[in-house]
Amino acid sequence: MTGTPTISTSLLLDLICPECGAGYDASVVQTVCLNEACKSSLFARYDLSRTLDRAILTGRPANMWRYHELLPVINPINIVTMGEGFTPIIPLVNLKDQAGGNTVFWKDESGNPTGSFKARGISAAVSRAKELGVEAIATPTAGNAGGALAAYAARAGITAVVYMPRLTPQVFKDECRLYGAHLLEIDGNISDCGRLINEHAAANNWFQISTLKEPYRLEGKKTLGFEIAEQFNWHLPDVILYPTGGGTGLIGIWKAFDEFEQIGWIDSRRPRMVAVQSESCDGIVTAFHGGHQSSAFADGGFTIANGLRVPKPYADKIILKVLRESKGTALTISDNEMQHALKEIARSEGMLIAPEGAALWQAYKKLKATGWISAGEQILMINTGSGYKYLENIEIE
Repeated sequence: MTGTPTISTSLLLDLICPECGAGYDASVVQTVCLNEACKSSLFARYDLSRTLDRAILTGRPANMWRYHELLPVINPINIVTMGEGFTPIIPLVNLKDQAGGNTVFWKDESGNPTGSFKARGISAAVSRAKELGVEAIATPTAGNAGGALAAYAARAGITAVVYMPRLTPQVFKDECRLYGAHLLEIDGNISDCGRLINEHAAANNWFQISTLKEPYRLEGKKTLGFEIAEQFNWHLPDVILYPTGGGTGLIGIWKAFDEFEQIGWIDSRRPRMVAVQSESCDGIVTAFHGGHQSSAFADGGFTIANGLRVPKPYADKIILKVLRESKGTALTISDNEMQHALKEIARSEGMLIAPEGAALWQAYKKLKATGWISAGEQILMINTGSGYKYLENIEIE
């Protein structure tokens, strides 16, 4: 466990339902709120009354566990890490003229273990599951989460079970099998995988870590927000664009900013959050612009950004709440637009990013053209993973 804390310093108190306010014991395995009228995701709650100085970060390893006071693992021996987090902030260089007077940055998650931002959430979830004595973990996945679970479960000595749509690119399936996970390919989308795994998990005593149906993947993803604050010298960018499938990162970033404000590390100013979806699954966009509090099921079939094929995010209400609290917005991008953006970024910036990330560049240009983004505003886009894993989906010419 090189680079992890040697004593217990987590300020974890308990778990709380953000919808109804019910509290839950964090010392036992929990999933979602038990209130039948609610069934919300649960949030980890910390003792934020404690005085913490930003100087405590000095000299700590450059990974997500540098923020261990605000992460949920009590005994550091249970931390399952491969150096995930503290990914670089990269400015646009050759495309800056197209940015129209704005400074635009990428936070590039492609260098994480298994090639995507999923390493963050899975590291936290597997670490906490190990601490709570879980022996088998299962998840439905559109691709990257399955590979990350397989890798981290292998490192933790925990059985991994992954259900994945059959149309997922082969590389995602291969990596799961190479890491020793039990992989089942499903004819359908991630929601179909989720329904099946729900049926099988209870019978087989698997702990599910489906997106936002357990509390701790969110805690790993929120470290994106911690890093953004630190890497921008404690002054947040004006706009953050985020590719939104399940939405864990978007919610996590918002939670991180709230926690940092409560301990006095940043002020109350917040970025406008932008959810970018595929035209194939645009439920959040439709709900946001329709003024709805939740999204409808929406699945238009295959998209090259398989991470965006999430017909109805479990935490749709929370995603929509974040967008509205931040005075943000939501928009869709087509597969053709993603293809164009991916090639433009590769050929101009030397970055082969995931289609989900490429969608953000197209979204930025649209928002800039309509005046929603003003000149001089600082923009951050989250590239969630490596484009190398999607080559099967991309037309090279």
